[in-house]
Amino acid sequence: MANLSDLIIQHPEVTTFEDLKKLVVEAAKSGERFLHFDVKPDYRDTPRNWEIKLETAFYWGDRV
Repeated sequence: MANLSDLIIQHPEVTTFEDLKKLVVEAAKSGERFLHFDVKPDYRDTPRNWEIKLETAFYWGDRV
């Protein structure tokens, strides 16, 4: 299981929500089966529906 907080902490170079989405896609490709939203991303461009966008990126990856 990938915790969102772990992804954010392990990758301080990520500074935008779009970069975070790419990171979530990579986590899924590397074999993670579940994504746990334990924190809200604190980026300037984080949309209101951030959970849906990250979940979609995790499960659909580059196909979206």
